[in-house]
Amino acid sequence: MVGDRRVYVMIETPLERRAALVDPVARLDRMLEIRAFEDRIKLLFSEGLVHGTTHTCQGQEAISIALAISIRPTDNVLCTYRSHGTALALGMTLDSVLGEIMGRTIGTIGGVGGSMHLSEASIGLMPTSAIVGAGIPIAAGAALSAQVLGEDRCAVAVFGDGASNIGAFHEGLNLASIWKLPVVFICENNTYGEYSRINLTTPVSDIAVRATSYAMPSAIVDGQSVDAVATAISEAVSRARSGGGPTLLECKTYRYSGHSRADAGLYRPAGELETWMKRDPIDLYEKQLIDSGLLTKRDTDAMRKAIGERIEDSVSRVMASPLATVASMFENVLGGLIK
Repeated sequence: MVGDRRVYVMIETPLERRAALVDPVARLDRMLEIRAFEDRIKLLFSEGLVHGTTHTCQGQEAISIALAISIRPTDNVLCTYRSHGTALALGMTLDSVLGEIMGRTIGTIGGVGGSMHLSEASIGLMPTSAIVGAGIPIAAGAALSAQVLGEDRCAVAVFGDGASNIGAFHEGLNLASIWKLPVVFICENNTYGEYSRINLTTPVSDIAVRATSYAMPSAIVDGQSVDAVATAISEAVSRARSGGGPTLLECKTYRYSGHSRADAGLYRPAGELETWMKRDPIDLYEKQLIDSGLLTKRDTDAMRKAIGERIEDSVSRVMASPLATVASMFENVLGGLIK
């Protein structure tokens, strides 16, 4: 127990995990889970148990949680390759995400997608993309389908600041605006596009100003605050559902790790990381809940311990699951199976 509240440990389905976030304590629990999960992924990678590369999101947890509590499971979400946190926040289980990252059959798509290709239809998470900005026009397409079919559904595209410099960003926003599509564009501006600082690649410091070119509402949001991001997303989603068209939200945040697991981030200016860590989103939300009397420090210490055990249990189950085979890549290919 945490105070008089339940610790959300053995929740089996994505929809149950999503529904649990109605409780602020569960939101902190999920943020801590995401952080601990990403830290564990880094260790698994160093042990040679994660093949290829992987991109972690330590420092950006508030945006993922805010998104999960602001939209419906029937809405469509398009994410980038840095999407472990969003997937867990939306409700994917530890086993399904970890299994996919480690190429195991227990993974959400059988281990054939890996770290950068996560998906769970029951909570609206469409396949994540390894191509920078690719989710933006797909989100516009998902929104168009809702509009044409007359469904009370909206789409959300989550992308980084680097994606705002590619054609798909401008094409997606232009199309969404001219047709007033029910879509929200969320830019996680973490200061870096891969290995390049935003001031070296982008002539504006605020991505949100680009919405003006498309007569689109926009907002700059504190990406370290769960409540600030949730308020902004909720307003944008409400506008989208009511026929008001798209919104561009820029959430100012920071990734603690480098671009990928192999990147030590040595190009960052001295002190930049430490400055951002003073406003760690988990620390801010934990303090908020303690100050409001919902939790004590003893409670949060117990939560961290329980989450660590939860993740180790998941690692054990995933390691016991079979590896995906080469033939597994073709099992869902239209036109026949390759045995």
